[in-house]
Amino acid sequence: MRHYYRILDRIVKEHPYFPRIRFHDLRHTHATLLLKAGIHPKIVQERLGHSSINVTLDTYSHVLPNLQEAVLKNISDSITGESISTEEPTLLY
Repeated sequence: MRHYYRILDRIVKEHPYFPRIRFHDLRHTHATLLLKAGIHPKIVQERLGHSSINVTLDTYSHVLPNLQEAVLKNISDSITGESISTEEPTLLY
């Protein structure tokens, strides 16, 4: 992590208006983007090093508010034979 801040300091010296982003913020953004992309929470838990999947789900549950709706749409599309929309990622768990 020290190396991250050394690199960030060099960037800020050259570009004073560059935002000083904390390492923890990058970690949180990484997890959020993975979950929004439909990556299984167990994979996210392993990447973050959380002791259990409950820690990951409790911390990032706000990212998955439409999970039930996505599952219902997938089931509905499977039953009716309609194609699944590609506009938003399909979450399958």
